[in-house]
Amino acid sequence: MVPQWEYVLRLLLAAVLGGIIGFQRELYGKPAGARTLALIGIGAGMFGVMSLTGFLGNNTAAIAAAVVTGVGFLGAGAILHRHGGVEGLTTAATIWVAAGVGLAASAGLYVLAPAVTAMSVIILFLPQRKQK
Repeated sequence: MVPQWEYVLRLLLAAVLGGIIGFQRELYGKPAGARTLALIGIGAGMFGVMSLTGFLGNNTAAIAAAVVTGVGFLGAGAILHRHGGVEGLTTAATIWVAAGVGLAASAGLYVLAPAVTAMSVIILFLPQRKQK
C-alpha cells in the first residue's frame, strides 16, 4: 500500500503540471489560466487517488471514467459560438488534457504525466492559423 504522503506528492505534481499548462493559457489571455488548470489537475488527481484507495474491490476504473465525463462538461462550458464561428475549442481541449495529466500523476505515472504536459505546452505554443 502506498503511504498517504506519496499521494500528497502525486497531487502536488498534478497541481504543478496543470498550472504549467495553464500558465501558457494566461500568457495568451485565455480564460482558463494557471489557477483553473491547477485546480482541474488536482481535482482529477484526487478522484484518481480515491479510486485507487477508497473503493478497493470495486470497479475503480468507473471513477476515472466519471472524471472524463465531468471534465467534458467543464470543457463544453468553455466553447462559445460567436460571430458565426466557434471559440474556446483549444481551451476546452486543454481542460481535458489537464484532467488527464492529473489522473496520470495520481496513478504514479511520473514520466507520462510530465511528458504529456511538455507535449501540450509545445503544441499550445505552435503558431495558430489565422481565422478568415
